[in-house]
Amino acid sequence: CTPPAASVLRVQKRATGTVKMTVDALKKDFFDRDPLHIIDIWLFEDAASYDKHAKMLFGHEPDTPYGYYSPQEKALVMNISTGGGTLVHEIVHPFMAANFPACPPWFDEGLGSLYEQCQVQDGHLMGLTNWRLAGLKEAIEEGRVPSFQWLTSQTDDHFYGEDPGTNYAQSRYLLYYLQQHGLLVDCYHAFVDSQEDDPSGFDTLKRI
Repeated sequence: CTPPAASVLRVQKRATGTVKMTVDALKKDFFDRDPLHIIDIWLFEDAASYDKHAKMLFGHEPDTPYGYYSPQEKALVMNISTGGGTLVHEIVHPFMAANFPACPPWFDEGLGSLYEQCQVQDGHLMGLTNWRLAGLKEAIEEGRVPSFQWLTSQTDDHFYGEDPGTNYAQSRYLLYYLQQHGLLVDCYHAFVDSQEDDPSGFDTLKRI
């Protein structure tokens, strides 16, 4: 059957207004290489559809209400009712994997989270403040935010599995700070160049 015209327009809008725009901007500043494989993008209209079809397609329920990148399935899977920022966030991950496979989670998730709320300026993505800021401020006031040295040293298991509840927000606003001072792109490329000597990126961060 032929899909409704409105559905076709929504797909076209996501493809050109979100996906292509994001990819073009990311490649302008950060990434030279495309992912090795075609990445399927699954956008489900609400939480029920997202949970149902992720399990039906991939055999497991999502562990996040927003969306995720699955390198095993070569897919971005998300509940698009949470907003287009989720899609932008997840697009970062396959490009990071293709260009900086040794990237630690604080920078990978920090960059993805930075662009959850963003705008395009002269072809560049610019992260804006978002909902993560209030929780981070509260955690800072309560003394629950670890040091940047601790944050940058975390492996995937520790970053995701032992998150004190601030890792994403702390990473995001560290990169937001760098962006606002015109240092983010330089920091990324310096980190890539020095990854063998500085796998956590902490020394590069201090130098930048």
